[in-house]
Amino acid sequence: MNIDDFSLDPAVAHLNHGSFGAVPRRVGRRQDELRREVERAPDLYFATVMDRLAKARNEVAAFLGAEPEGVAFVSNVTEGVAVALNSLTLRPGDEIMICDHTYGAVEIAVRRTAERAGAEVVVVTLPGRGDGEWPGEEAARAYLAAVTPRTKAAVFDHITSATARLLPVARLVEGFRALGVTTIVDAAHAPGMLDVDVSELGADFWTGNLHKWAFAPRPAGVLAVSSAWRERVEPLIPSFYQEAGFPRSVEFQGTRDYTAWLAAPEGLRIFEDLGPHAVRARNAELVARGSRIVADVAGLRPWRADPELSMCVLRLPDGVAETQPRAEALAAEIMRRYGCRAGVKFWPGAGLLRLSAQLYNREQDYERLAAALRDLFG
Repeated sequence: MNIDDFSLDPAVAHLNHGSFGAVPRRVGRRQDELRREVERAPDLYFATVMDRLAKARNEVAAFLGAEPEGVAFVSNVTEGVAVALNSLTLRPGDEIMICDHTYGAVEIAVRRTAERAGAEVVVVTLPGRGDGEWPGEEAARAYLAAVTPRTKAAVFDHITSATARLLPVARLVEGFRALGVTTIVDAAHAPGMLDVDVSELGADFWTGNLHKWAFAPRPAGVLAVSSAWRERVEPLIPSFYQEAGFPRSVEFQGTRDYTAWLAAPEGLRIFEDLGPHAVRARNAELVARGSRIVADVAGLRPWRADPELSMCVLRLPDGVAETQPRAEALAAEIMRRYGCRAGVKFWPGAGLLRLSAQLYNREQDYERLAAALRDLFG
């Protein structure tokens, strides 16, 4: 596949796939067919949509190694985490654990949940904050060492967002389970990028996006819930199918647009056609080469990368993008002046450049960005 297989502007170097993904034309055509079907016979469509969602859900669950009855479609990971938090029973003085790499919207959801319950938020500082270096076992030890008798839930990433690091999720799930702590995994970037087996992992709640790396339309995510929690799931909005329980009570919201979810299996078929291992290996190798190109030409310092990921991070010069507004302004300037779209991230004490690689990217995209950065910072 190349850029012609997507609806992307070919005049732009698109190097920020990790933020919003990109929809292949083939998947877009399938979603367009579904939208036309809705308008041809709305009453018939909505009368049958739940059964069709179940079929799509089964395909997605198989791709993720999850139990079909334990998976619900959600709009995105932020919604999935919010449903998980809404299902907890918290009391004053209880603790919810996050870390200093937690995605901003997830942290907001955790803090609001804690505030309503009179609970406390514990922020774990993972090792290697200043240079992006951390051995996985040290990260796990930092999380588990912070558990107290008041710790009720731990929220942690499968792959961190701004810093593009792989956390030892299996070790964390196992460790927290042994300590009686409920686990909520933010796996926004995992579906498609990694070969995951949700059932084997065994987290209480695991939620991932399909529209980032699994070629689904936006918005499309999943929430996988362990059997021990399914009867206790509390949807954010009451559903006509409330009494049916999970997953229908989470999925059905009357006349919402279900077409992204119904079209998601088409994206998974592209994976199967191309070979999931080949796609992942190609993207991981390309982003590593791209990082070296940017580092060599623009003089940026790469953080240690996890070799199986399709994202990596370089540190921007001191004083650059060290606030959120400045990060956004720099990303806009790179786009306006050079036609490159990269992930410029604010990170406390540093500005970061996050690069992604997808099938439409080529080495020339990274060379173009590298020249732009050399012009800006050289």
